[in-house]
Amino acid sequence: MESQRSFLLIGLAMVSFLLWQQWQIDYGPKPVEQTTPSTVQTDGNGAVVTNSDAPQVTSPEQMGVANTTTISEKVISVTTDTLLLEIDTKGGDVISANLADFPLTQGSSESYSLLRPSGEHLYVAQSGLVGRDGTDSKTRPVYSAEQDSYTLTGDSLTIPLTYTTPDGMTVVKTFSFIKGSHQIHVSYGITNNTSSSKQVQQFGQLKQSMVEGEGSMFMPTYRGGAYSTEEDQYKKYSFDDITDKKLNKTTKAGWAAMIEHYFVSAWVPPQDETNSLYSAVRQNTNAVIGFTGQVTTIEPGQTTEISSILYLGPKDQDTLAGIARGLDLTVDYGFLWMISKYLFALLQIIHNIVGNWGYAIIIITIIVKGSMYWLTKKQYESMAKMRALKPKMDALKERFGDDRQKMQQAMMELYKKDKVNPMGGCLPLLLQMPIFLALYWVLLESVELRHADFIFWITDLSAKDPYFVLPILTGISMYLLQKLQPMTMTDPMQQKIMQFMPVAMSLFFFIFPAGLVLYWLISNVITLVQAKFIYASMEKRGLQTK
Repeated sequence: MESQRSFLLIGLAMVSFLLWQQWQIDYGPKPVEQTTPSTVQTDGNGAVVTNSDAPQVTSPEQMGVANTTTISEKVISVTTDTLLLEIDTKGGDVISANLADFPLTQGSSESYSLLRPSGEHLYVAQSGLVGRDGTDSKTRPVYSAEQDSYTLTGDSLTIPLTYTTPDGMTVVKTFSFIKGSHQIHVSYGITNNTSSSKQVQQFGQLKQSMVEGEGSMFMPTYRGGAYSTEEDQYKKYSFDDITDKKLNKTTKAGWAAMIEHYFVSAWVPPQDETNSLYSAVRQNTNAVIGFTGQVTTIEPGQTTEISSILYLGPKDQDTLAGIARGLDLTVDYGFLWMISKYLFALLQIIHNIVGNWGYAIIIITIIVKGSMYWLTKKQYESMAKMRALKPKMDALKERFGDDRQKMQQAMMELYKKDKVNPMGGCLPLLLQMPIFLALYWVLLESVELRHADFIFWITDLSAKDPYFVLPILTGISMYLLQKLQPMTMTDPMQQKIMQFMPVAMSLFFFIFPAGLVLYWLISNVITLVQAKFIYASMEKRGLQTK
């Protein structure tokens, strides 16, 4: 099989797959209106459950407007070195979160906005206590706070919010921050000053508008839900999944998250307890995913503390892996994640040595291409042998004409006689593809490359080349590679398609991030050098290469 035909078939297969992905985004099932009956149910612990798809109460919209306290609702601002938050005293929800250490655009003074309280892109982190005696079971509590704003000045910051129920149960909801961290520890100190036992369950959920991500056909990026159980370390749960079916999983440990390109928000309940994961749709346009914890009983006169972790920040694999099992997999490398994981580790090591992500990309490409040189050698030698057979193949075609059966038999005899494997040019390429695709996903998904400087005009490897120099050079390198591999195909249409391929691919490179194009360019240049070396070696051995 000619190498050009192999490239064409693989390219068409990849394009077909990406077109199918884009079709699903553009024309696949969209969220439909969904209502939840307000029936009263009782779980195994006697707690009243108001909706089957959530804990007793899953959003402020269901909780009514009345509140038994006279404390005024307000919004508290929190400033740390990593987070700029707004916490609503009604429910103690995080309604706004900007990432102070991640600018919106390179050089911008405006921070990246992860959570937003309103508008088309609503995105909030809600939490509270439900269950038989939960403070959030019927209406949201309004907590009291000592200050309207808090600023981290040392290594840590704690913000206590206090609420007392009409019958005397006191809840202190505390947000704890640590310098340099995107983790927020949310704890509830519950004191039972009544004469009867109390039962509560904590819940944490993320709610956001079901707006698709900004990914494209050739750079697909996921925006939606995800969760983890004992059986599944990491499972995507898209907006369509949330719309079509209700997540209902009971598991030891686990977590629930919302993901977007480079960033993630996640509720992580106690990992030594059994938790329930759920999803729902609110107001027909908002997706909810979250957890409820175990039932906690507080006897009269006792004080109990329960807690969870809210993570709001970048998809930093090392940090996420330390928070919960499988949370680092939100850095979504797709089905080749195992290969990508080790490639990223190697890329990190190289970056720690050279101090520049662009140089690190060049070096890892050289390492990967060098390690697969033997496959490249087999590929080009097979291609040369196939070209050497072309005169004999033409003779067979003239001899047998349109008799396909005899033509096939004669070809197989010719391959066997000359010891040529017709798949020899294709198989090495197929073996190399997983490595290059895995590295592609590393460069696409890794937040470390966001706003990473290279040299000269390339100041952001995650953005397209502003002057399109790299895409043009990559197109030229693809053209030279094609010229280095003379076509043996006789179909004029196939020849035209192959000639047009470098031009078509160059157009896509114009919108690719500079880091990806740099990787592709260096890979092509190395392949050109290797091909020249392989052909020179073959010619010394008296083998035909043209």
